[in-house]
Amino acid sequence: MRFAAIADIHGNIDALDAVIADIRSQRVGDIVNLGDFFSSPLEAGKTADRLMTLGFPSVRGNHDRYLLQNDRSKMHASDAVAFDQLSAQHLKWLSQIPSHLIWRDDIFLCHATPEDDETYWLHTVARDGLVCTRPLPEIEAFASGLQQSLILCAHTHMPCAVRLSDGRLIVNPGSVGCPAYDSDQPFDHKVETGTPAASYAILEKVASDRTVAFRLVPYDTAAMVALARHRERSEWAEALATGWIKQSHP
Repeated sequence: MRFAAIADIHGNIDALDAVIADIRSQRVGDIVNLGDFFSSPLEAGKTADRLMTLGFPSVRGNHDRYLLQNDRSKMHASDAVAFDQLSAQHLKWLSQIPSHLIWRDDIFLCHATPEDDETYWLHTVARDGLVCTRPLPEIEAFASGLQQSLILCAHTHMPCAVRLSDGRLIVNPGSVGCPAYDSDQPFDHKVETGTPAASYAILEKVASDRTVAFRLVPYDTAAMVALARHRERSEWAEALATGWIKQSHP
């Protein structure tokens, strides 16, 4: 079985279209989506229309939950811009997406960790802002109770795969639409992939094991960069254009 995993589109319709085209060029049929579909200063409405039409098996991310649960007046700027583009039909569709999903019996899908959509699974943040791979015992603790041999997560926007001591595999496919961001949780830090390319993963079962191929897909970022600048989100424009953020932003 061969399939693709995508995540963290964040309203970047041009990156999504480029990734889907690349997946098709690789002759991969099935695609799963690991959440954070819309939140950004970009094209949430168009992204929602596309995803509803495609019907991928999906789980919702933390920002998807914010769009459903938070009052519009208290939303972060990226959530608010996305919320204003989403119709009642879009929000109804979003509300029906689960927080986690077992797909084809042996594959577990979640956005961050099985119990918390805001906690980094494969990475951790030090008090000085350094982002690094989480120690294996901590990674394994989050996987306690899961029986599936393949576990898919997202949230950090960084492509990563970790083999657990019992042979299970955890894979984060990276971000389709947001290659860099800053955050103050749990401490001030930046996540920067260093490339504007859209990221996803192709997974294939070979005998009793699985292969993982991370793919970085270049696409024309000009329209999304211009839109971010038009909406006065210079940090988004910089991240989309370069994969880096020079300065942290509130």
